Amino acid sequence: MNNRQQTGPLGFACVAVAILVNCGCGYTLAGRGAFLPDYIQTIGVPMFENTTTIFEIEQALTQEVRTEFIGRGSYRVIATDTGVDAVLAGTINNISITPATFTAQQQASRYIFTLQAAIEFRDLTTGEILVGQQLTFSDEYEVASGTGGELDASTFFGQQSNAVERVARDFATTVVSSILEAF
Repeated sequence: MNNRQQTGPLGFACVAVAILVNCGCGYTLAGRGAFLPDYIQTIGVPMFENTTTIFEIEQALTQEVRTEFIGRGSYRVIATDTGVDAVLAGTINNISITPATFTAQQQASRYIFTLQAAIEFRDLTTGEILVGQQLTFSDEYEVASGTGGELDASTFFGQQSNAVERVARDFATTVVSSILEAF
């Protein structure tokens, strides 16, 4: 008698599934890789320099970048450039607020907020600049009109503040991604 069993299509399918499950697909989640050398554990993110006339914009950008670093990796992030393995320095070079659309009374009703900044991420162990970039971010915001069709100043500044927050989040995501993913 022959002890050899025949494997039909069902047996072949089970073996194929088992092989595929154990092999994996080779894909990984974006943003999980580490471009940074292993010895970089502490990153300094001092307050960015603000060369514009927009008050306290550097605080919003710097805080968003710190928050993004903390949320994206296992790095210790501190607000100084000493006692760290690497430092991220930033300069806000220009901010413009430009009318984009107008009302029938020729008052601006929509503005474009544009921010230009430079960043430099330096490995303090080697002294090498790992990332250096000039960045530009824009966002639009609409200004609601008050009574009588006139624009309301408090609404204008409130919408501008919201635009600054959105640009700061986009800026932080882009900066941290460029450092951690080497784009």
